[in-house]
Amino acid sequence: MKKNLNLDLIKRGIDELISEDELLKKIKSKKKLVVKAGFDPTAPDLHLGHTVLINKLRHFQQLGHQIIFLIGDFTGMIGDPSGKNKTRPALNEFEIKENAKSYEKQVFKILDPKLTNIRFNSEWSNKLGAEGIIKLASQYNLARMLERDDFNKRYKSNQTIALHEFLYPLIQANDSIALEADIELGGTDQKFNLLVGRELQRSFGQEPQVVITVPILEGLDGKNKMSKSLDNYVGIDEAPNEMFGKIMSISDELMWRWFDLLSFKTTEEINNLKADQTNGKNPRDIKIELAKELIARFHNKESADLAEINFINQFQRKNIPDDIEEVSLVLLEGSIPLANLLKDCEMTSSTSEAIRMIKQGAVRIDEKKITDAKYIISSGTSAVYQVGKRKFKKITLQN
Repeated sequence: MKKNLNLDLIKRGIDELISEDELLKKIKSKKKLVVKAGFDPTAPDLHLGHTVLINKLRHFQQLGHQIIFLIGDFTGMIGDPSGKNKTRPALNEFEIKENAKSYEKQVFKILDPKLTNIRFNSEWSNKLGAEGIIKLASQYNLARMLERDDFNKRYKSNQTIALHEFLYPLIQANDSIALEADIELGGTDQKFNLLVGRELQRSFGQEPQVVITVPILEGLDGKNKMSKSLDNYVGIDEAPNEMFGKIMSISDELMWRWFDLLSFKTTEEINNLKADQTNGKNPRDIKIELAKELIARFHNKESADLAEINFINQFQRKNIPDDIEEVSLVLLEGSIPLANLLKDCEMTSSTSEAIRMIKQGAVRIDEKKITDAKYIISSGTSAVYQVGKRKFKKITLQN
């Protein structure tokens, strides 16, 4: 059976697809599918957690489908109850508009602006009126609403559920009707709302949308959903140095979760990195790769490289003694093998010892581990060399 590469791309990193048969049918129709994802502008900045969903929109964009980045300026004034154990405070109209402006600017760091349709659900929601709300509400019942996990828990524990919170899934479903969505994307905590969209589309005579959920990204603490309110987030518009420091602070275990959900590396490339760690590569060096990839995406490669240098200067060199011996060598040629340099500077007793130390991963240049025994150092450089745990020298090479 011929492998469907389009389906492979769509399914990468998702949590659930409802349903695959329906999706394949839509793809085979050769129609440009309407793919929507909604974002309530509850904070001024998009963070890495948002990008898990936006990256999936990008996949559909690459496949030539119509992408709708839906800003929930109307639903934001209700407050999404998904995953909440209490009523979420609604934002005022000014806050919504200011945050929405920020979203419009930031989303194009991932999506192609020429191929992205930004819409606001106030366009049609403001026109619903009492009659429209009643018609919408008549298509669903309270028993079904209470099947929703968060509502059910609050109901059983006698916690307040405001009536307007029941409207949120219906208003979100109405977005799918207004846009005649073929596919809706959302986090796993949005599954109920997305399924309500399918049911209401069917009630209004439309073909039900395919539902795709993506995992929730854990924040810097490795436990809770990334959120600005929990201060465990990395904003995509943050300064490169700030982003680098935050990413380097995550646990080694969380690093692999972030690679799976945020990196554009192939599954094979990520598996190779995991093998490198198993074979002794320092997880910190792998984490640097992740940090640089994300910063290059949201800023540029030069900013990523500079952020790495700044991070090393500010944090990693704290482990280096202040009274390092400084050595200056004049090279007759333009370069020298690292093993020879270590021997010439009396950091090892012989070239063969230097080669052995390099292969064992016991040699670092500016805190970066070097394991290539044939590594060449160019003239015109100055760096701190480390052999083992206690031998340090700052070596400057001149022509």
